[in-house]
Parts: sequence; C-alpha cells; structure tokens
Amino acid sequence: MFVGMNSSIQGISVNRAAVSAGDFLPPWARGIRIPFNRPSFLGNERVYLEKALELGWIAGGGYFTLQCQSLLEEHLPGSRVFLTTSGTAALEMAALLSDVRPGDRFIAPSFTFSSTVNAFLLRGAVPLFGDIQPDTLNLDPESVQRLLSEHPDRHRIRAIIVVHYGGISARMEAFQALAQEYGIRVIEDNAHGLFGQYRGIPLGQWSSLAALSFHETKNLTCGEGGALIVNDSSLTERAEIVREKGTDRSRFFRGEVSKYQWQDVGSSYAPADLLAALLLAQLEKRELIQSRRKVLWERYMKELGPWAMEQGIRLPIIPSDCLPSYHLFYLLFPSPQERQAFVGHLRARGILACSHYEPLHLCPKGRELGGKEGDCPVTEWVSPRLVRLPLYYGLSDLEQEEILEVVRAWSGVSQKRNVR
Repeated sequence: MFVGMNSSIQGISVNRAAVSAGDFLPPWARGIRIPFNRPSFLGNERVYLEKALELGWIAGGGYFTLQCQSLLEEHLPGSRVFLTTSGTAALEMAALLSDVRPGDRFIAPSFTFSSTVNAFLLRGAVPLFGDIQPDTLNLDPESVQRLLSEHPDRHRIRAIIVVHYGGISARMEAFQALAQEYGIRVIEDNAHGLFGQYRGIPLGQWSSLAALSFHETKNLTCGEGGALIVNDSSLTERAEIVREKGTDRSRFFRGEVSKYQWQDVGSSYAPADLLAALLLAQLEKRELIQSRRKVLWERYMKELGPWAMEQGIRLPIIPSDCLPSYHLFYLLFPSPQERQAFVGHLRARGILACSHYEPLHLCPKGRELGGKEGDCPVTEWVSPRLVRLPLYYGLSDLEQEEILEVVRAWSGVSQKRNVR
C-alpha cells in the first residue's frame, strides 16, 4: 500500500488526502509543464469500467476482452488475436509457440527494448544481435544475412525477431525470403506499429506471430496490456492453451469440454477484464486518436525541416511503401554532446524530451552474452544521438507551437553538417 492512503500499517497512520499525482513522479519528471507522454481518455473508459464491475467478471476472458479481440481482428482480417497482460507477455507466448529451446539462437536488433530478447532468453535461447539500417532504424536484412551465413552458431538459429521502430515498417519481404531460405520463423515485435502498413498490408500480418503493446506510452493504452497476433492457423489452438496456464479452459467456457485440464506448458497471460474495458474505449476512438497523432507528427516534420537541415539534424525517414503508425517523432543529432545540450535546453523551459534505446549488446547483460563495441556500428552511432519529442493525443496546438519555438531557438552548430 502506498504511503498516503487512509489506513494503518504496523501502527503507522497514513492520510489518503495527502496524496497527489505529483507524489509519484520520478525526479527527472518534476518541474515539467509539457511531458513527453500523457495518456488520454476521451471515450467510454469510465462507463466501461463501471459496466465491467457490474457484470462481475473482472478476470481474464470476459466480455470486454472478447470485444477488444473482435475489433482488432476486424483490422487484421484472417488473423486471430489474443489479448495479453503486456507486449512482453505476447512475445513470451510467441517464444513458447515457436518451440524455442535451450541452446537455440535467435536474431534480434540490438536497438530495441529488453522485452524483445528476454522473452526468448527465458526459454534458454541466446540472442545474436543484428545492426539497424541508418534510414528507418529497423533491423538490417544484410546484417541478418551475415549472421545466418557466417556466424559460428548459424545452424542453431531458429527465429528472426523484427521490430518496426516508431511504427515504420522494416523490410519484411527481405526477412520472409531469408526465413524461407534458412527454414526459420519470423516474428514481429509490433509494439509501435498498430495501424501501420507495409505495401498495403497491416503491420503484424507479415509473419506467423506478432506482438502488440498497449502500455501507457503507446498510441492506444489500458495502462499495461498487449496482444498476440496469430497468422498461422496451425498455432491458434495451442496459443489459446498457452495463454490459459497451459489448460483448455477457453474450450470449457465455450461448452466444448465438460472440464478443463492441463494440456501444455503455459502461463497466466490473459489480462483482467477491467483493463480490457479501458482498452475497448480506446479502440473505439482509434481513428480519432490516430488522425490527431498524424497531424502532430506531420506538423513537426514540416515546421522543423528547414531548421534541422541548417543544424545538421536528421528527421525520421519514411519509405514510400510504408504507412507509419505515428508512434514517435525523433531528432538525430550530429553528436551526443549536442543531443544532451538540446535536452537540457528543452528541460529548462519545462519541456521533456527523451532519449531511447541503449544498445542491448553493450548493456551489462549483453556484454555477459559476449557483446562488444563495434558489433553493431550503426546502432552504436544512433543511440547516443537520438531524442524523441513529446507526441500524444492530448498535446494541444498551442503546446506544440511552444515546443516548435523552443526547438527552433536552439542552435548547436555554426554551419550545416551532414549526418549519417
């Protein structure tokens, strides 16, 4: 229980009224007027929460879970969608369904969140880190090809995990070709990419399995949540079992069996229906949320173009065959020192801008697994130079104009430079 709530813990009296949202802010977020992210509730969130409580089924697999899955399946025709407790949980399900075993290897970008690799490490597999392309910052097929053809452990590689960074698609046709050539599976970590497309196909439908995230930082959120997209019908029944602690509980609730039993390895991956109630309200407003993010994203791109060129700063690049999800907007600075100065410039004016991924192969766990400087040169160049600007549905036009003015007022170089 949080200190500040009305109760008594071992004789200590606490006061609920003394608690405010600011009490839980980390030190780096205090004094900020325009945050990096703020979840927006603009539909039936409270109504649906009350309805979930009224229905009395607040565990996993309830009415709101089924409604969310149905809406997502409308967007992803032909796919089965299973709501999960997080994007991380969806990736763990993907690892289980892929029969990843101890000693196996898998390829993933170093420029990603730890969940991408942890899900497979938990099954005993070891990551081989691929580098990213300098334009989209997505996994580079040529880097993957080298690992598949030259790495000493190449014969133990079982899967390629592809991340669509910022909701801009990776080159999925290249990964599909590699998977077919080497007889391995492609899995999409689509935490950023819901409603994005590549060559007219929704992200999350380019592989047999894909993960979504509905974390607080994502375009649509229920606080903590995710989903597994299953595009291989031979995996659907097992996915349902894996999500329900390895049992056929879902079949029992559909009246297909008289009792449910332990069938396979699994875990508790189904979210509480209360969270699904929040998510359903967000999904119903998906077009409104996405259109607003598109306006904000495109305004950044248009208004910062001349300034960025003058400063030698690179803006996001969207290939012509990609429809982005407008998940994030980043700037890529000529040097780490200039990025740091820029972040301080915004912070001094009450605006929070954030860096992003640290190269996984150079983090303590990555080094323990053999990672070293020079393994992923593009990742190592990009990571200390990238900063993300605030982008969320509730960001007002006036707030964005203030951000633009503060950004354009910053000058870190005296002449135009080329960036990588």
